[in-house]
Formats: sequence, structure tokens, C-alpha cells
Amino acid sequence: MAMHSNKYKAFTTSVKTPGGVYDSLNKEFNFDFDPCPFNKNWTVDGLAIDWGKRCFVNPPYGKAIRGWLEKALSEIEKGNTEVAVFLLPSYTDVKWFHEIVLPEANEIRFFKGRLNFYEDTDKKGNAPFASVLVVFKAEAGAE
Repeated sequence: MAMHSNKYKAFTTSVKTPGGVYDSLNKEFNFDFDPCPFNKNWTVDGLAIDWGKRCFVNPPYGKAIRGWLEKALSEIEKGNTEVAVFLLPSYTDVKWFHEIVLPEANEIRFFKGRLNFYEDTDKKGNAPFASVLVVFKAEAGAE
């Protein structure tokens, strides 16, 4: 019997969004706020502040994702946010996907292949998982 090993590479929970992905999404959605930007000097807790109207969110991956999804829905409900666009790992088997994304998202877009989160660094390789784009809107007609 052959022995199989887990070939997934270590992946940091907070990484910069690939530039081409962000640029393309920004052209479509015209973002005005990022509650969790990739910046080591960022000292504001995006879960504790009001968000902008058109938000891009690439949250730290892991158990924290649920809190970011809940915060987006709260900001939409309060009227602060019109659109929240999330870049997430495509974990379709986890509770937050079934309890928040499936029933609440206006759009779910799967990426073909795996994204390269390291394009601006000396590291090489793609993420060890597929990615998904999840869009929440204040109303079905929000653009």
C-alpha cells in the first residue's frame, strides 16, 4: 500500500491580494474602503469600526473569516455599506460557507486554478487551495 503525504505548503493567514485580481475587481466595483488592508503598520481593527460604502475584504484566513462575514452583513444592515466583496478560500465544506455565504450572498464566483498571492515577493507558487469571490449587496440592484 502506498503512503501518501500532505503536499500542501504552509500558507500565512494574512497575505496581500494579487494585484491583477484587485485591479480587475476595483474596475467593476469601485472600492472606497478596505477594512483589513495588507499593511503591517495598520493599527485599526476593521471589525470594530464603521465600513465604507464599497468594500473590498481579503480577511485573515482561518477561523476569523466568520467574524468578517458577519461584520459585512451588519454594516449592510446599518446602511453603512452598499457592497462588500470578499476574496476567500473556497472552503465549501465549512459552517460559515453554508450558514452565511450560501443564504446571504448575492454572487459567488469561483476562480479557475489557484491564485498566486506571492506575485510581489521572492516566494514562488500558488495558494494551496482554490479561491472564491463572494459578493454581498445592500439590495439586489446595487452595482
